[in-house]
Amino acid sequence: MIEKVQHVVERYHQLQNLMAQPEVATDPDRLREYAREVADLEPLVTLYETYQRVERELESTRAMLEEDDLDAELAQLAREELAELEAERERLLEQMKLHLLPRDPNDEKDVIMEIRAGAGGEEAALFAADLFRMYARYAESKGWKVEVISANETGIGGFKEIVFAVKGKGAYSRLKYESGVHRVQRVPVTESSGRIHTSTATVAVLPEMDEIEVEINPSDLRIDVFRASGHGGQHVNTTDSAVRITHIPTGIVVTSQDERSQHQNKQRALRVLRARLYELERRKRAEEIGETRRSQIGTGERSEKIRTYNFPQNRVTDHRIGLTLYRLDQVLEGDLDEFIDELATTEQARKLAELDAKPAG
Repeated sequence: MIEKVQHVVERYHQLQNLMAQPEVATDPDRLREYAREVADLEPLVTLYETYQRVERELESTRAMLEEDDLDAELAQLAREELAELEAERERLLEQMKLHLLPRDPNDEKDVIMEIRAGAGGEEAALFAADLFRMYARYAESKGWKVEVISANETGIGGFKEIVFAVKGKGAYSRLKYESGVHRVQRVPVTESSGRIHTSTATVAVLPEMDEIEVEINPSDLRIDVFRASGHGGQHVNTTDSAVRITHIPTGIVVTSQDERSQHQNKQRALRVLRARLYELERRKRAEEIGETRRSQIGTGERSEKIRTYNFPQNRVTDHRIGLTLYRLDQVLEGDLDEFIDELATTEQARKLAELDAKPAG
């Protein structure tokens, strides 16, 4: 592992030298690219420098303990220091190992989330609304901003579909684990006989991409405008401000009608389209290199059942990690961190196992 770290340190110093070159210093794009890479590598380089210092101190302490004329009190102090240094060395090795893990380049991005009612009719639409509220509460607890892009509401407060953005540092790094099928087991409000029904909703979490990262050819778009109905038929717009964009090569259709301005709705729809096109390309590449996405936490297929919310038992179970919590009410209020922390830890452990098995390059 140390050999891998040394490669990183070499790259760090190489970048610093490159940034000092006149042809780079006068090229803002290259300078920005190198500076970003330096910032990413710096924590690991700092850890390695600390590790080297600890190694030197360990060597010095061991040498002291080998001295013949060392008195008992000094020897005891040296042994205590040796134990502390060895513990520090192990801690630094673990920290460096974590920094060597391949980072998801999208982790710091904002996200586009799409929740759609699945099996279960009106009850599935109500569950989709519960999930939206859960994520909105979770975002609020993190200080993130939620922005509804489009919503297709039902008459009693459910959503056939809702698309929204979550803006905040690290939003994707936490919410990416939510992609997949969510299942609810409860007595529906529309059911008079008191029977427990099972319904589903699908959640898709897409990193929000900017225009530079995903280019869209305007000639590939068909843009239609229509009159927005507003939430639940209220705030009826008297102008054709709602926008529907069809990406002709892929057939992807995106709608936005929550803004009063046609221009604003168009920009929102394009943001969703960029995210969907990026996801489409990512899936295509994953299939080309033979990745089995179903085995990877954080890249859950929409057809994969990932979590069950059981109301009679106040129970939530995440099927990917076998974690069950008996506090459904708190989870639906946005208390998701225990699930997300465990999912992130499991994913980290998988990557560490792969790293340990991989020879130094």
